Order: sequence, then structure tokens, then C-alpha cells
Amino acid sequence: MAVPYLGEKHESEGRPRVVAHRGASAMQPEHTLAAYTTAFDLGVDGIECDVRLTADHHLVCVHDRRADRTSNGKGVISTLELARLEELDWASWKKLDDGSASEQMDRDPDRGRILTLNRLLDSLTSQRQELLTLIETKHPTRYGGLVERQLVTALRAYGLTTGDLTQLPHVRVMSFSLLALVRMRGLAPQVPLVYLVEQSAPRLSWDGSLPVGVNIVGLDVKIVRRNPSIVKAHQRRGHEVYVWTVNQPEDVERCVELGVDVMISDRPRDVMAMLD
Repeated sequence: MAVPYLGEKHESEGRPRVVAHRGASAMQPEHTLAAYTTAFDLGVDGIECDVRLTADHHLVCVHDRRADRTSNGKGVISTLELARLEELDWASWKKLDDGSASEQMDRDPDRGRILTLNRLLDSLTSQRQELLTLIETKHPTRYGGLVERQLVTALRAYGLTTGDLTQLPHVRVMSFSLLALVRMRGLAPQVPLVYLVEQSAPRLSWDGSLPVGVNIVGLDVKIVRRNPSIVKAHQRRGHEVYVWTVNQPEDVERCVELGVDVMISDRPRDVMAMLD
């Protein structure tokens, strides 16, 4: 299925865009290349990934601080070199609905391989579509600002630091860390930033205000359930509103009614079916 350009109108005028959280992570192991190629095939509007630095300063797509949950290894990602991480299996932990995990491993020996950001960017740019691409830098980390510096180096190599271009991914960098966003603004001022907000958010996010230089807010779906007026509070100030993680039908309906801009979901296929 062809992925729609973000510049085109959707069949349903003004509907929220649907972003695959860690790829199509309900269908495939999160943050694997299979999760992202599955999302592309579904026709999503965008994808989301988390990045961490390895001990030898490679950016890899892993959510957790440790390798334990999503691989057959153990240890803190930042203390392990890429070569060691590539020895681990990052897919077999996931039990697929159709029970075909072993068959998929036979067809695709790389399925369990750790995904580097560069490999993901290769796949994204080969789509030649304007996919919304949300990259979250994970903090705190022992490497501090090196994460953002390495991220900008990688994005620059693919021509993704000079604003949104046709037939290329439209990158947004996200973080719960305001300092990380400040660093990104200094390193790549044309890359839009997303301030991620949890329920324990400071007051500034509840009245629709955001830090200087940030025009997108990423809201925990729990906030939207509890205080739906926050969506319009931000949009009145000209901010886009992204909501995560939207998996339940009632949350999809709520986000549509409120007019959020982006829904980030583990289940993009189900969400798109509801919108259609």
C-alpha cells in the first residue's frame, strides 16, 4: 500500500495522522526492522523510535536502558558495544498472534538483529515518502549531549536537518528532557521539536505554554483522558498536539473528537481501520 504524502488531504478531512509506536509493535517485535517495514506496508502516516548510544557511540533503536526485556542478553545499553549487541536476538521474545515467529526467523535471518538508527534511516529514505518520523532521545544517560550531537550527525548525512523536504522523512526530535531539546535547537534549529509531557507535568504545559523554540507537545493519553481541554489550550497557541500511546477504541474516538494532530499507537492497523 502506498504511504500518503503528509501534504495531501486525507480522505477524512482533518483526521489525526497515525504514527506507529516503535514500529507496528503490536504485530512485530518493537524497534526491529520488521516492525517498521510492517508499518510502511500498513500505510501509516509516520513512525516513532527511541535512540540510545552504545559504548562505542553508535545510535541504536532501543527503548529501555537495559537489554534484558527485549533481547536474550543482559546489561546496560550504554556499556555494551554495537558488536556485542549484534550478537543478541532482539525478536524471539515477542510471541506473534499467529504463532509464526520461527517461520519468520527462517525467512528473514536478520529479523532478530538490533536496529541501528542509520539502518532505519536507510529504510525510511528508500520509501521516498514524506513520513512523519519521530525520534526520541532517551535521558538521563552517561553520555549527556553526545546523544544529540550524534543524532544531528546522522540526520545531516541523510539531508534531514534543513526542514521538511518532498520525498524525504519529516523528522521531529522528541524528549522529556528540556535540556536535550535546547541542545537540539542549537545544533539543528530547523528540525522541529516535541516536548513530551507525562501526568506529573509542570504547570507550564497545562495552560498551553511550551518552552521557547518548541511548537509541538507530546501528551500522555492519560492526561487527555483526565483533562481534554488541554488539547485546545495548546492549539489556541498555535501548537500541534501529539498523543501517546493511543491503543484503545475509546481513546481513538476521544482524540478524533478533540482534533488532535497525531495519534501514536502500538496498533496502527486497528486505529486506521477505525478512522476509515
